Amino acid sequence: MATTTSGGDDDYKSKSQQSPLASQRAKESGPEKRTGRFTGYFPLGYKEGFSQWWANIPAAAAEHNVLSYVPYLQKPPTHTQTGASTTTPDGSKVSVADSDLKRTSSETTGTSTDPHGPRQWNSSLVKLSGKNRALNEFSVERVGEEYDQNLIMLHGYGAGLGFFYKNFEGLSRAPGWKVYALDLLGMGRSSRPTFKIHAKDRQGSITEAENWFIDALEEWRIQRKIDRFTLLGHSLGGYMAVAYALKYPGHLNKLILASPVGIPEDPYAVNASMPEPGESTLGNEFSQDQDQTVNGINPKIPDSLKTGDNNNFLNARSKAQNETSKASDKNTPAAPRKPLPGWLTYLWDANISPFSFVRWSGPLGPRFVSGWTSRRFSHLPPEEAQALHMYSYSLFKQRGSGEYALSYILAPGAFARSPLIRRIQGVGRQMITPSGATTSSVAAAEQRRETGYPVVLMYGENDWMDIAGGYAAEQKLKEEKEKTLMKASEEESRKEGGEARVLVIKKAGHHVYLDGWEEFNQVMLKELEETRRSEQSRKE
Repeated sequence: MATTTSGGDDDYKSKSQQSPLASQRAKESGPEKRTGRFTGYFPLGYKEGFSQWWANIPAAAAEHNVLSYVPYLQKPPTHTQTGASTTTPDGSKVSVADSDLKRTSSETTGTSTDPHGPRQWNSSLVKLSGKNRALNEFSVERVGEEYDQNLIMLHGYGAGLGFFYKNFEGLSRAPGWKVYALDLLGMGRSSRPTFKIHAKDRQGSITEAENWFIDALEEWRIQRKIDRFTLLGHSLGGYMAVAYALKYPGHLNKLILASPVGIPEDPYAVNASMPEPGESTLGNEFSQDQDQTVNGINPKIPDSLKTGDNNNFLNARSKAQNETSKASDKNTPAAPRKPLPGWLTYLWDANISPFSFVRWSGPLGPRFVSGWTSRRFSHLPPEEAQALHMYSYSLFKQRGSGEYALSYILAPGAFARSPLIRRIQGVGRQMITPSGATTSSVAAAEQRRETGYPVVLMYGENDWMDIAGGYAAEQKLKEEKEKTLMKASEEESRKEGGEARVLVIKKAGHHVYLDGWEEFNQVMLKELEETRRSEQSRKE
């Protein structure tokens, strides 16, 4: 796979000057070493933080800078319809000049500079119906080749499509494929309409929050005239990918869930021996150091647990089966929950997002963000880590919108209010009706049921997300397939395409696509080729 121009840690160690965000791993001594009560948590200094706050770099410029690290794409196209201007603290306007960004919506890399080219890279804002609804889109396709397959990638909570910068080049090598990445509605550089829930009941509120995102995705699909596609979702994007598959059947040929949030019902329902919530869930997203994770030396994971293989990582499959069996025994008492801090529960229920603190904190905002970015990107070359830090801050400080859906979808501790384990068996098994028709208006003879498609669940070797939940989901999908085949006709059995499997990306944490990007890209290319062949066979 292609690599960036930087040589990684070796190049990093040879540099005399380091990014402030790299101080987490540098730990160098000397007069410039900062000390203080909060330095370990927020390594960015006050002076640097104030400078970044005052500069107030527009999100479009920050996204452009991140995408400039895509191999062979030195001048990425970046539309300026959203995130192109900001206002500095003194009231002056900061705008992105045409000379700063590539004003055109596309850029072509030729064979002279791109050994896997020519390829066309596109940036656009796709406007949807309603007030202030639009999705930010980045795509890449191979020039001179026909493509009939589409890959759609969805990021996680509060992130943006720029986080996939390590994947665009590698995945776009696949012949016959066009690769899209979208910012979820109300996140990234997509428009940020006011988020409001109208439902009064619990389930109605959950459904409405899910629909906020997946209805926008479906409308985007229709505008792009895409009939069938492979959907990849990371974390919250994975959760939404499942919700989309259940509400809008008939369009997916494969579902890939990269460390999806929201599968297990509770940390003990799937695996009673898992660590307490404070050690195994959302908190680790902010405390886990990726330099340790990608090098396999995370001190929170004992060496004795790093055995096993990609087919049954940490024996989680058997543990999931055992715990499922225990859960069905009414005489087995439920494992007690560890109480969450009262302040966390209060803030969560009050729907105060982490990004609210970034916006409220003014010049301290960049420093607060560095508490996450210094750990999250500590394994990357310092210039890339710095670009991602600025990109993250530029997104986090924007007007709150889609982020407010989180408390409706997840309970404190990052476990779903409507767990996917209860409904994932319906993926690939929904009734399909003709376009524009409702179930009640279509005769049963005109309806047809999905015949299944592959569901792939990926986790990092040092993932804080519950991998046992993935194995439990795999088991439920396989059981549903067996039930379907028992009642299927010969023709239905021939068309059956359902399967499920769990894969583990070595030396990766929750952000598998970034931590272990080389192996992730290789695995994805295999999945894409398999899907392309399967689709060709289906058409014959």
